[in-house]
Amino acid sequence: MGKKHKQSRDLEAGGQEPLKRKEYEAHLRKLQVELCHLQEWIKQTNYRGIVVFEGRDAAGKGGTIKAITERVSPRVFRVVALPTPSERQKSQMFMQRYIEHFPSAGEIVIFDRSWYNRAGVERVMGFCTKQQAKRFLEGCPEIENYIMESGIQLIKFWLEVSEEEQTRRFRARIEDPLRQWKLSPMDVEAYDRWYDYSKARDEMLEATDTEQSRWHIVRTDEKRRGRLNLISHLLRLIPYERIEKELVKLPKQSDKHAYDDQATLVGRHFVPEF
Repeated sequence: MGKKHKQSRDLEAGGQEPLKRKEYEAHLRKLQVELCHLQEWIKQTNYRGIVVFEGRDAAGKGGTIKAITERVSPRVFRVVALPTPSERQKSQMFMQRYIEHFPSAGEIVIFDRSWYNRAGVERVMGFCTKQQAKRFLEGCPEIENYIMESGIQLIKFWLEVSEEEQTRRFRARIEDPLRQWKLSPMDVEAYDRWYDYSKARDEMLEATDTEQSRWHIVRTDEKRRGRLNLISHLLRLIPYERIEKELVKLPKQSDKHAYDDQATLVGRHFVPEF
C-alpha cells in the first residue's frame, strides 16, 4: 500500500491527519507521567478499580494496555487476560473465575477481555446457549452494581474498528512473522461473522450501558490517536490527585568492607556480545 493511499485511508477513518510517531510519543509520555501520579495516589488511598477492555478483534486492545502499563508497576496496574475456561471452571458460576482476580486495596485490575465474553464470542460462536446469553445480559447490570457498591470503581471501554481496517490488520498479521501469533484460529473463524458481532455488540450495549456503569466507546482506526484518547479519558474518570513526594537522596556508599568486586568475576561465563 502506497504512503499517500495509507494517509488517505487513515484520514477517512478518523477524519484527522494521523499522528506522526514523534508527536504521538511526546503526548504519550505526558500521559504516562500522569499515570505514575495516579499510581502513587492509588497506593496511598487504597483505591480499588477495574478497567474492562472489550471490542472488535484487532481493535488495538493489547497495544493500548501496553501503553498504559509500560511505565507503572505491575503490582499496582495488574493485567488479567484469562485463557479458555477449564472443565472445572465451566461447571462454576459464570462470574466466579473473574471475581477471584478482582482488586485488593491499592490495586487497579485491567481485564483484557472479561465476563463480557458471554455477550460476545461465546454467544456468536455458539459456546453458550441463547438463553444463557440472555440471562447474562439481564443480570449483568445488577452484578456490576454489587461490584461498585463494594467500593470498586468499574470503568468499561469498547474499542471499535471499521471492517476495512480490521481486514487490513488481519492481512498484515498473516504477512508479518512477528505478528502471526496475534491471529488465532478463532479470529479467522470469527472474521466471517462481522454482522453477528455487530448485533451482539448492540444488544450488549443496550442492556449494560447504564447510568451507573457506562460503556466508553473509542474509535481506533487510527491507533495512536485512539490510544491517547482512551488514556486521557481514563485519567479523567478516576478522581485522583497528585501527591507530592520528597526527593530521594542517595546515601554515601561505605567503603568499610571494600574489595575489588570486579576481579572476583574474572573467569566467569559472560554472555557474548551480539
